Amino acid sequence: MVIAFACHACASTLPTPPAVKTAEVAPLPSVPPTVDELKNATYIGFDERLGPVTLANGRWTGAPPTLGAASRPIVELADDFRIVGDLDGDRRDEVVVVLTYRPGGTATLLFLAVVGREEGILHNVATTALGDRVQIRSVRIDGRRLLVSAVRAGAKDSACCPGEIVDWQWTLDNGRLTPRGEVVTGRLSLDTLAGTAWVLRAWEVTEPNVSEPVVSLAYDKGRFTGSSGCNRYFAGVEGGAMPGDLKIGPLAGTRMACPDPQSAVETRFLEQLGGAQRFGFMLGRLAISYARGNGSSGTMLFEASALSTDK
Repeated sequence: MVIAFACHACASTLPTPPAVKTAEVAPLPSVPPTVDELKNATYIGFDERLGPVTLANGRWTGAPPTLGAASRPIVELADDFRIVGDLDGDRRDEVVVVLTYRPGGTATLLFLAVVGREEGILHNVATTALGDRVQIRSVRIDGRRLLVSAVRAGAKDSACCPGEIVDWQWTLDNGRLTPRGEVVTGRLSLDTLAGTAWVLRAWEVTEPNVSEPVVSLAYDKGRFTGSSGCNRYFAGVEGGAMPGDLKIGPLAGTRMACPDPQSAVETRFLEQLGGAQRFGFMLGRLAISYARGNGSSGTMLFEASALSTDK
């Protein structure tokens, strides 16, 4: 009894250890999907017959619609194009990508898809259709609005040659892209290019251009001007009967001697520009198609300069 009492008394005099404090650690932000992840993600919202499709390295190929048919439905992620931003206001970025769906025949349907990450897993939050052979001029996220400027076929345009410029906007609400407005702003013409300095980014769709020397193009009052890699050039240009038609006049410019590689770049650019026949837009870039001397064709891609003002 004495021993027990004594031990109890000793225990009662021991200091009480301080309470353990748990540090509050903010959760790590969700990392936006990478290009490689997007190339192998699952997408929905094309049509009821197609159902969800899972890409493999940016492409999905389905079964022929009928036995023995030559064509197959194809869905592809458009290049490495992606726009990052917080559309739903949860302080985690989503990614907007462009998908093309070719059901067969000549149609190429464009879709915008919003992709997010939930508990580490990619999720195609929403998908919306843009139309057949739509040319995308720009895509951006402003606040919680998704803004798209594009060229589409108007009421009197054939599907091959769209000419109506339209601006769309959507918001992401409860897992759906809700349309918030559509405004037709004009017709595709050379004046569409005015007020913007364009820099050559690709000699061909699959052949990027090096950053130096800089090759540029600008349009103003019936003339193309810019740097051809060393010298300044200029040429008269006019449109044609169809939206996007081009006819280039004789090229002229300064005659400063240029060392390689500037000289080689200049020669190639002026040759390709001299054969220009059409222009349009491809995933936010100016696309100028030209004819080669051997009868084949190619497409140069230009990017709007950060210092320019787009009208």
